[in-house]
Amino acid sequence: MNSNILFYIIITILVLEFIVNKVLDCLNSKHFDDKIPKELADVYDEGAYKKSQEYKKENEKFSNITSLFSIILTLFFFFVKGFRYVDDLANSFTNNPIFIALIFFVIILLGSDILTTPFSYYKTFVIEEKFGFNKTTHKTFWLDKVKSWLMSIFLGVGILSVIVYFYEYFGGDFWIYAWILVIAFSIFLNLFYAKFIVPIFNKQIPLASGQLKSEIEKYAQKVGFKLDAIFVIDGSKRSTKANAYFSGFGSQKRITLYDTLINELETNEIVAVLAHEIGHYKKKHIIFNLTVSMLLTGFMLYVLSFFISSPLLSNALSVQNPSFHIGFIAFGILYSPISEVTGLFMNYMSRKFEYQADNFAKTTFNGDFLISSLKKLSKNSLSNLTPHPVYVFVNYSHPTLLQRIKNLGA
Repeated sequence: MNSNILFYIIITILVLEFIVNKVLDCLNSKHFDDKIPKELADVYDEGAYKKSQEYKKENEKFSNITSLFSIILTLFFFFVKGFRYVDDLANSFTNNPIFIALIFFVIILLGSDILTTPFSYYKTFVIEEKFGFNKTTHKTFWLDKVKSWLMSIFLGVGILSVIVYFYEYFGGDFWIYAWILVIAFSIFLNLFYAKFIVPIFNKQIPLASGQLKSEIEKYAQKVGFKLDAIFVIDGSKRSTKANAYFSGFGSQKRITLYDTLINELETNEIVAVLAHEIGHYKKKHIIFNLTVSMLLTGFMLYVLSFFISSPLLSNALSVQNPSFHIGFIAFGILYSPISEVTGLFMNYMSRKFEYQADNFAKTTFNGDFLISSLKKLSKNSLSNLTPHPVYVFVNYSHPTLLQRIKNLGA
C-alpha cells in the first residue's frame, strides 16, 4: 500500500461516516410527525406537541448545515495539504518534538473552535432562545468559552506533553506509560470532577434543610446508601432544562441537583430520580463504565504503538517526516470504524443499565413517581417521543421514554 491509497481510504472513511449519519438523521426525521403512543398521551397537549415538532425540525435543519459545513471544511483541509502547512509552521518555531506537537494541536483545535463558535452562538441565542430554553447571557457565553480554552490548555498541554515525552523516550513501549497516565487522570476526574471542574463554570451549594433533604436522607438510609453530600447547581443560569447526576465514588461521592429540577418536580418525583441515580451506584455501573473505558483506551493505545512511527501515515497527510502528532491524526481516523463499533456496545450497555437503575428505583421507592418525573422532564425539554428504532440503537445511551415507561409498568 502506498500513501496515496491510504489517503483515499482516510477520505472514504470520513465521507462514509458523514453519509451514514445523515441517513440515520433522515430516517429519524421521518418520525417527527408520528402520532404519540397512547402511553405518552398525557406528556404533551396539542400546543406543546406542535412546539416539540417545530423544535425537532429546527434542530435537524441546523444539524444538516453544521455537519455539511464540517465535512466540506475537513475535506478541503485534507486536499489542500493543510496538515503539512500546520506541521511546517509548528516546526518553524522549534526543534523540540514536544513543543512541535503542542503548537500543532493548539493551532488545529483553536482554529476549529473559532470556526465552529458562530454555530454554537446561533444554537444558543437563536434556536434555544426561540423555544424558551436559553438563559445564558452573552457575558456567560464568552466567559465559558475563555474558561474552556484555559482549562483545555492547562490539562491538555500537560497530558499531551507527558505522552509525547513517553513516545520520544520509550519508543514503541510508550503506550504502557501513556495508558497508566490516562487511567490515573480518569480516576482523578471521576473522583474530583464535581469538586474542582464544575465550580469553574457553576455555583454549587449544599441542599438546604427541609422536606426535600429529609426525604432524600430517609430514602438513602433505607437502601443503605451513605450520603456524603447533596448539592444544588445553578443550571438555570444557562438553560431551563433540568438534570440531576451522581458523581464520584468512595468518600468523594455526591449527588447534584439542578435548581431547575427542584423547581419542576415534586418532592417524591425528585427522590425517585435520585433513587435511579443511586441504582447506578448500587449496581456498580460507574465502575463498569470506567473499567471498560480504560480497557478500550489501552487497546487503542496498544494498536497505535504499531503504527504511530510509520512513514506511511505521515506521507498520507503529505508530511515527509514521521511524528507523533501527524501519526496520531491519521491513525485516529483509520481507527474510527472500530470506535463506532465499541460505541455501539457502550450504548447498548448504557441502555441496559438504565433499565436496571429504573427497576432499582421502582422496587426501592416508587415506579409511578419516576414515570411522572420522566414525563415532566421530557415535556419541559421538548423531547422526541417517537425516534426511529435504528437511530435509537446507534445514538441513544438511554432507552426511549416509551420503553422506560413500559418497563416500569411491567
